[in-house]
Amino acid sequence: MVSMSVDVILPCLDEADALPQVIGRLPEGYRAIVVDNGSTDGSADVARAHGALVVTEPVRGFGSACAAGVAAATADYVAFCDADASMDPAELPALVQRVADGRVDLALGRRVPTSRGAWAPHARFANRVLAVLMRRATGYRLHDLGPMRVMHRADLVALDLRDRRSGYPLEMVLAAHAAGWRVDESDIGYAQRIGDSKVTGTLRGTVNAVKDMSRLLRAYRREARSRSAAPVSVRQRIASERSGAAPSSAPQTGTQRVVEVRP
Repeated sequence: MVSMSVDVILPCLDEADALPQVIGRLPEGYRAIVVDNGSTDGSADVARAHGALVVTEPVRGFGSACAAGVAAATADYVAFCDADASMDPAELPALVQRVADGRVDLALGRRVPTSRGAWAPHARFANRVLAVLMRRATGYRLHDLGPMRVMHRADLVALDLRDRRSGYPLEMVLAAHAAGWRVDESDIGYAQRIGDSKVTGTLRGTVNAVKDMSRLLRAYRREARSRSAAPVSVRQRIASERSGAAPSSAPQTGTQRVVEVRP
């Protein structure tokens, strides 16, 4: 496995009970960045007590928390993971390895339930529908909009993601496709979370998430119809900037990103 510095962003809203387990399972060299998004249960204090860097983001929203975490990250690799103990951070190195080896630009964790009640039926159904729409829009062979994901921090910053609500994970995949990224998924375990879900644990939260993501998909399809030339991929652009050479204008597998969706 890769031995390197990785920043793990943990969006957090009232996860005091789960944080000790999540932070304690991080591999050596992986720094926890807990983004407190308005917790009232002392989550921030718990995170600090367990060695995490705590970032306060007063503007509510999953995307707001993720963006604040990215702004605080400094490692070459950045990872995302839920702070509710539904996923095991010890599985992150396998995803990091795929990115470090150059096999993919964005490594996603495909959630596989480890217990019967780990994934609420309505949330699982919504995820399947959105995954189908995502595959149609991008051509990526993905089955999950899973929260566990890994990429180069510089590449992520270059995507300039704008969504600050539930659409952030999907916008990342759509923007990655537009930038010519290689995106793939591999299985990870998905257990019963500790505490109550703030997004897909309720029918209302799931509906709101679907609305946010449907809005992004509509915008992406509209802009895709108006695009005719593919851009230089993020990986090529960064390599060209480092070498001082002009990037190639040859068509890539992605399409130019002109989508701008604001909260």
